[in-house]
Amino acid sequence: MSVFGFRRHLRVALAALVLIGGPALADEAAPVDASRLVTIGGAVTEIVFDLGLGDKVVARDTTSYFPEAVNKLPDIGYMRALSPEGVLSVNPSAILMIEGSGPRETLDVLGKASVPLVTVPEGYDRDAIVKKILTVGKALDAEAKARALADEVAADIDAAVADASKVPEDKRKRVLFVLTVQNGKIMAAGSHTAADGILRLAGAVNATGGFHGYKPINDEAVIEARPDVILMMTHGGPIVDDEEILSNPAVALTPAGKDRRIIRMSSLTMLGFGPRTADAIRDLSKSLYGG
Repeated sequence: MSVFGFRRHLRVALAALVLIGGPALADEAAPVDASRLVTIGGAVTEIVFDLGLGDKVVARDTTSYFPEAVNKLPDIGYMRALSPEGVLSVNPSAILMIEGSGPRETLDVLGKASVPLVTVPEGYDRDAIVKKILTVGKALDAEAKARALADEVAADIDAAVADASKVPEDKRKRVLFVLTVQNGKIMAAGSHTAADGILRLAGAVNATGGFHGYKPINDEAVIEARPDVILMMTHGGPIVDDEEILSNPAVALTPAGKDRRIIRMSSLTMLGFGPRTADAIRDLSKSLYGG
């Protein structure tokens, strides 16, 4: 069959799935067929590899770029902009995706396909990471390995948080997390975000924690935030140049702007809330406070 014929056949099949059948959500009591896995979400992919099942992964999303071996696999797109054709074209036996993946239309089609779909709950603290690991382990019939990994990761996070918490309250840095800059406006992190979660664990104060989610803020809000440090990513979206941030008139009036204090970290390590979160806590705490 030609490529065009395959695509036409796939479109017809997908259209039919929208009209017939019920959701093929995985039965929580029964593990899925792990022979050909699609993993969506950097933390989900890392967990699968840490459980020794990386050789079963046949495709991953754009946010999954660790461990290095995963970059040799097909990339089916960004986790929030998936197409059903892209996901199903690799003939998966099961799909493991982090909560929040989408869009909704794609999930509706995938849910009606004959491929089991496991949603891994998202969260931005130690217990949430443990739940991710146990959820993946249960789905892949690797519960014993998952429990051992979860215990190891939890203990490592506890140790990292204990070290970070030694910083006195009055010495804790106010940090402005900058997701992007659009038309001169900073997209900052509020509460209930991965950025807020990692800042808290690393012993810092989210300078814009007064609102929920990621939002663009005006110059007045930037100045009122009084950040000591600006935190940005090295992956995960358009890279904003340091000078672009520092030349922002509002940023220039903050302690961070005056001291030219910018910290950059890998988005997956910092915001993924997966097995390497303890490393992210230590790295961020060290960058903020030294030691």
